[in-house]
Amino acid sequence: MRRAPDPADLEPVAPYGGRPLPPARTRWGRWIQRRVPLDLEALRYYSNEPVPNHLKHWWWCLGGTPAMLFTVQAATGILLSFYYVPDPSQAYESIKRISDVVPFGLFLRSLHRWSSNLMIAAVVLHMMRVFFTGAYRKPRELNWMIGIGLLGVTLFFGFTGYSLVYEQLSYWGATVAGNLTQAVPFVGTYLARLLRGGEMIGDNTLTRFFILHIGILPALMTGLLGGHILLFRLHGVTEFEFESPRLRAPAEQRTFPFFPDHMLTELIIGLGLAFVLTCLAVIFPVGLAEKADPLVTPAHIKPEWYFFWTFRWLKLTGLTFAVLSIGFIGFLAFVWPFIDAAIRRRRPASELSVRIGAVAVLVLVVLTLWEALATH
Repeated sequence: MRRAPDPADLEPVAPYGGRPLPPARTRWGRWIQRRVPLDLEALRYYSNEPVPNHLKHWWWCLGGTPAMLFTVQAATGILLSFYYVPDPSQAYESIKRISDVVPFGLFLRSLHRWSSNLMIAAVVLHMMRVFFTGAYRKPRELNWMIGIGLLGVTLFFGFTGYSLVYEQLSYWGATVAGNLTQAVPFVGTYLARLLRGGEMIGDNTLTRFFILHIGILPALMTGLLGGHILLFRLHGVTEFEFESPRLRAPAEQRTFPFFPDHMLTELIIGLGLAFVLTCLAVIFPVGLAEKADPLVTPAHIKPEWYFFWTFRWLKLTGLTFAVLSIGFIGFLAFVWPFIDAAIRRRRPASELSVRIGAVAVLVLVVLTLWEALATH
């Protein structure tokens, strides 16, 4: 009995019974083409669309920065997870061992922590840039909503990350988060029990945070990032009209190739990030505070800087109102493209969204600085 000829053995290759692919120029190229029947010319065409001239300036390229930092997070997180023990009796000691005994352990921990902080800052700055330039408007509403989801996942990443250290900030921060979750109407009790693994912070809590941090949240982040990048590539980059001569390009230079020009810009940003992260990790290595003690409530404790505004708002308003108002603000941010569209239907030239956004940013900055400078 003889095997029937495989279409892949024949020339030219025709994937899925379609039109034959243009033959590759080299022998190795033809060998690969038979086994991976991709139309390289079509792939080159669809992956190399022209991008607007303003992307030559790095501050317009903040969208790729969180993805680079997420890669650093994933690499360092995998290495740290080899030594971390998600158990209340051993978690703190395993972190101490990583910092003091494991070769390059403190450096990896510092890289992980600093890349987390920079990733949150980059996502916030990118969202602000998109908002204030109106790049969330039709037909990009769905991508804005995915971006809000990415911001939420990034913040939850930060929360679960510092909770795993199991120092005083970790334990009491998780306690506050559990109380905030429990204050959510209707489902709060069930969500808090699911988050804590019981009625209180206990032995199951660290395990759940660990699974969230290394399993569920990375999967969510990867899926949302994939959808975000796909929609971004399908819609293309929003093109703006600039009044500044420095940003305004001649008509014949309004666009430039994605590859290699824009890829080189992203590569330079990546190298700059690597340099900054290395400097921060070496000059300002992450410390380790006192071990968590459920029997000792700290006199003054603050969350990480990106939750300062929520902590100050909680102090000013109370538990239930803080939860409801923050949830309402999050919902408004999620559906804002449609609110903005309704505003602009009534007043086409209105920039009310910009004014509202400026007030929101000012309030967030004031609350964050207030909590950072307050002694209690």
